[in-house]
Amino acid sequence: MKDEGRPAGTGTLHPASQAAQKYLRAYLDHLANERRLSAHTVANYARDIAALIELAAETPLARLQVHQIRRFVSQLHARGLGGRTLARMLSAWRGFFRYLARDHGYDNNPCLGLRAPKSAKTLPHALSPDEAGRLMDLGGDDALAVRDKAILELFYSSGLRLSELTGLAPADINYSDATVRVTGKGNKTRIVPVGSHALAALKAWLDKRALMVKKEEGALFLSKNGGRLGPRAVEARVKHWSAKLGMSSKVHPHMLRHSFASHLLQSSGDLRAVQEMLGHASISTTQVYTQLDFQHLAKVYDAAHPRAKKKN
Repeated sequence: MKDEGRPAGTGTLHPASQAAQKYLRAYLDHLANERRLSAHTVANYARDIAALIELAAETPLARLQVHQIRRFVSQLHARGLGGRTLARMLSAWRGFFRYLARDHGYDNNPCLGLRAPKSAKTLPHALSPDEAGRLMDLGGDDALAVRDKAILELFYSSGLRLSELTGLAPADINYSDATVRVTGKGNKTRIVPVGSHALAALKAWLDKRALMVKKEEGALFLSKNGGRLGPRAVEARVKHWSAKLGMSSKVHPHMLRHSFASHLLQSSGDLRAVQEMLGHASISTTQVYTQLDFQHLAKVYDAAHPRAKKKN
């Protein structure tokens, strides 16, 4: 950061900045020793309040007004800071001024009532159906290629979260019903349809898995050493195949989940069904959270998903 609080031609901070820095050091001590915040949190406060002091320059903190704070936020927004970051900074500034009022006699908090600009809501990029089909078309019949094909097919077929996929056991796949039992957020279990392409890929992987699994390892997807495949390794494999296949986008697991939802919604128009399959509410036959029944969801899935059933 540029030292806007230094008088021109000197290496000394302006008295207003010196006083502000003194208050900042005392406030950080208060956060660390009295409120017992973590070192990481204290460092965030230090960075955010230092930005305020830099923007205030030669203006004493006690003389700052709402219109000046609003201008500071606009300046930071123009530098590329997003709404969430600015909201966090405003929160830090408000807390700092509350401390100054309590311990140093300040009678004004110029940050009260100010809100950060809203961040633009952007959805993750979705592959086109053709791109998704291309990504599923892996070559090779070695164990890792077969495993990765099953992973990609299951992501796209059923819209699973990364943590849900890595938490699966072989028994979670029901081949007779063409479903997978998933434990999602809040430890809630749901049943999601699995398309025929994914089922075929999973069956092929289970044959390979039997030859490499370590004793008593219960995970569906294994590393090359026979242990559970972790989330970061799955992300790396998805990235590996998208690069090897010359995909223009940097594909990651959440993109496949979003592609699943986008393609199904575009084809069916049934938002409720898609939300259920994504795990935003249960789709089990107990129907605790919804009036939709599983037969309806399965019908929507079979009719709409690009890889739900084999073409005749």
